[in-house]
Amino acid sequence: MKHDPSPTPEPLFSQIDVSHGSYDDLDDGGEVEYSSVEHSHLLRELIAAQDRQNELLEELVAHLGSAQRQRATELGHWKKANPRLASDCRQAAEMLGKVQTEFLENLTQEVNENAETLASSDFMLNEFIDRFGPRMAHLNGLLQVLAQLSSTPNPANRSNSM
Repeated sequence: MKHDPSPTPEPLFSQIDVSHGSYDDLDDGGEVEYSSVEHSHLLRELIAAQDRQNELLEELVAHLGSAQRQRATELGHWKKANPRLASDCRQAAEMLGKVQTEFLENLTQEVNENAETLASSDFMLNEFIDRFGPRMAHLNGLLQVLAQLSSTPNPANRSNSM
């Protein structure tokens, strides 16, 4: 059986000559080339589109940055109003971090000891997830809240607010 060769696909990208000069004639392939005026017009359109994208990105960054600054300000006011509680949150976060480390050690030991069973049995995998998943998710959530409310300021936030 003879296979008909399919036509060569068109290239996805073409070259544009941006050199000075006029190219109103047909090139060797029978395609009309753009004149330098058309090149300039296309380049101006590209620049305008890129400028608009930059403006939109700047607006997005400003919007997201203002929300983050407002949240940081509110958190700073809360910490000043509740210094003892903020300190207690820091201590609780440190202790809960140690608990999380032990929990992760138990979890990884369980996975390493039962890797084949977990991989081959959906029932055992579901049991493992039911056993460790919710605790891990809740523990992470608690740690995140305690860390945010703790009295230690975040150095990354301080450098952005100065």
